[in-house]
Amino acid sequence: MQQDKVRVATFNVALARNKRRQLARELASGLQQARNLAHILQQVRPDIVLLNEFDHQGEEAGLLLFCQEYVAQGAQALHYPFYYLVPSNTGVLAPLALQGSDVPTLPRDGLGFGHFPGQYAMVILSRFPFLIEQSRSFQHFLWKDMPSARLPSTAEGAYYAQSVLDILPLSSKNHLDLPVQLPNGTLLHLLASHPTPPIDEGDERRNSCRNHDELRLWHDYIRPSKSDYLYDDKGKRGGLAPSHPFIILGDLNADPRDGDGFRSAINHLLSEPLLNQAVTKGHLQPKARGGYGLKLRHARSGSPKVWTHSQGLRLDYVLPSSELKVTATGVYWPLPNEQDSELFWNKRGWPARKASSDHRLVWLDIAL
Repeated sequence: MQQDKVRVATFNVALARNKRRQLARELASGLQQARNLAHILQQVRPDIVLLNEFDHQGEEAGLLLFCQEYVAQGAQALHYPFYYLVPSNTGVLAPLALQGSDVPTLPRDGLGFGHFPGQYAMVILSRFPFLIEQSRSFQHFLWKDMPSARLPSTAEGAYYAQSVLDILPLSSKNHLDLPVQLPNGTLLHLLASHPTPPIDEGDERRNSCRNHDELRLWHDYIRPSKSDYLYDDKGKRGGLAPSHPFIILGDLNADPRDGDGFRSAINHLLSEPLLNQAVTKGHLQPKARGGYGLKLRHARSGSPKVWTHSQGLRLDYVLPSSELKVTATGVYWPLPNEQDSELFWNKRGWPARKASSDHRLVWLDIAL
């Protein structure tokens, strides 16, 4: 039977560990969290999925274990013949201390926060082939090279020394444009990232500033009039060519109404006419009932139906370009006492983070 739709998802799986190769060892010995995550994937059954916070240093061992021994097991087994291990700045030690100390040390002096290279990295799984030779990445694009960059500052002046700005990339992990060929021949550009969270900072708000500009990078990338300054890791300049269908996806660590960061970048992105406004802000916003089960210590102004995080925030997104016909969307998050609730809630009705993740899988269907 000919496929008439494609399901695309993003899922922060919270599989970051404290030591390198620890994740692969846990997966090899049997990891209940991974079984639960695989069950969620099997319930939603995305054709393409970005996984945030999956440790790797470019080696396949951990990912193959997860795919073969967890996701591809059981009556609802899922098979992903194509996968991509996204290179990451996390845990890559900078050649000099970023914040004024004498000797650079991890995690604070990583090009992206991490205790070892590849912590909090990304992978993409797909039932359809990637066009790797047409991919573009912006892992090494320097933050200072963004016009009017929101570089952090203090009352005394610039927070980062010029020597730091000369080596500090904007992307805390990576910004990847990975084309995938759909069954009808359409080339869909997956714009994948995981901007730094706007936390663990002082008055300079360095992480909020970086998060803001990481979001802006994608916003500029999809607008030909704004993207001339960009250069990718191969030296190619400019952004995405007009009329190329795309989906911006990932844990963007930015809520349009709540949370710690600057909200202007995410709100500008969600309001962009080049994006499908029914999905970004309208009747096709991904929703779930699970957010209504949260017992929050802090008031929120956003609606629980669009939350994707156990702290009552909308952080995870699949944002399609305007020409894509979206037929359905969702967030996989049941209420307590509903089917699969044990993957999300403990017996006291609080989020059970270690059972699966503190984030929820977000998906959409596009018509072919």
